[in-house]
Amino acid sequence: MYKKIVAFAIAMVIMVGCTTVPITGRRQLSLVSDAEMQAMSYEAYDQFLKEHKLSRNSQATAMVKRVGNRIENAVEQYMAANGLQNELAGYKWEFNLIEDEQVNAFAMAGGKTVVYEGILPVAQNETGLAVVMGHEIAHAIAKHGNERMSQALVQQFGGQTLSALAGSQPGTAANLLMAAYGVGSQLGMLKYGRDQESEADRLGLIFMAMAGYDPQQAIPFWQRMESQGGGAPPEFLSTHPSAGTRVADLKKHMPEALKYYRK
Repeated sequence: MYKKIVAFAIAMVIMVGCTTVPITGRRQLSLVSDAEMQAMSYEAYDQFLKEHKLSRNSQATAMVKRVGNRIENAVEQYMAANGLQNELAGYKWEFNLIEDEQVNAFAMAGGKTVVYEGILPVAQNETGLAVVMGHEIAHAIAKHGNERMSQALVQQFGGQTLSALAGSQPGTAANLLMAAYGVGSQLGMLKYGRDQESEADRLGLIFMAMAGYDPQQAIPFWQRMESQGGGAPPEFLSTHPSAGTRVADLKKHMPEALKYYRK
């Protein structure tokens, strides 16, 4: 009887917590407010930077910040053009390159973005970097971190609120947040869903195109990513679909993205 009550309660939490992603129209589970996600992201991001060395490569660092600023402007233009500028309330954009050979990158709520030096040889150039950063920022704009955090709260903590979890288990809440954005964690988060990846593929192409980068270069970039690491894909791809699936998605979304591309 107790299990049935708990299951019913969780089902009600899911029903009540479902919202629509403003930028895509897809229904998603959202049990955490934007303000909560941003506050936790800012704190976690600052802590992450304290624990990792910033790159000493001034040229590469400048490129990361330049690409980030151009995509930031593109996102703001796109959101304003679609009447969604309020979705960026509270954003404190920041772009940093860290001294780490992992082939990785991530973007958190509020525009807090990290690129690892290890992904630069795969990116090859500024356009390749724009593919990475556009895609990861798109995950943040579409609130996929919020969605994954909400899923974990239901699956692992019985629908407990984030504030309650942070109060009783602050370390667990922090790890949950980092896992929601694809940063290392022992909580074993699920992979990004196909809907989430398709949204990030589409929006990432649009953002990089609006920023003045050729979206067609996304296909060879992801093919290079897939070839990394010999028999095992790099950590960055552990939550991403296969190259074949991704390329099919990119080709599907490319005509729309090219409408936004201005050299």
